[in-house]
Amino acid sequence: MRRARPGALPRGTAERALTSVEAGADFDEGQDTETREARGEERVVSKLWHITLSVSGAEAPLKEVRRGLEQLAHDHPFLLTSRYANDHAEIRYWEEARDLHDAAAVALRLWGEHRQSARLPPWEIVGLEVIDRETYHQRIAEGYGPPPAAPVGVHPY
Repeated sequence: MRRARPGALPRGTAERALTSVEAGADFDEGQDTETREARGEERVVSKLWHITLSVSGAEAPLKEVRRGLEQLAHDHPFLLTSRYANDHAEIRYWEEARDLHDAAAVALRLWGEHRQSARLPPWEIVGLEVIDRETYHQRIAEGYGPPPAAPVGVHPY
């Protein structure tokens, strides 16, 4: 799978790559608000949540930690950045979810569900921060909180 910005030109080609994005669960094509209200349905709106997941455990070879985090980034394409050492790592990414509880539940499963497929170290989750998009941008604008996730990718501490 080629990892690049959607719509970016593949190396060595002159044609633009076409990409498609699946509509979110709250996309309701052809249904207006009055129809939903008449049936007693509420519109479920998802939001973007900034996730910072911290894991820690017994020391592991740095090359294996890096390789595992790179595989996780490949498997979970919304991963922004990962920082790692031989006994801990921090993963930052955006998650789309209905509310904080759903976003946190998905984040708490991320490491365990990918531990075997990405051959991640058997570390435990030791920290989790879930903040909404507005709070994230407010923190950045005020000069505190986590710095913007740049450069994107997997980096040592």
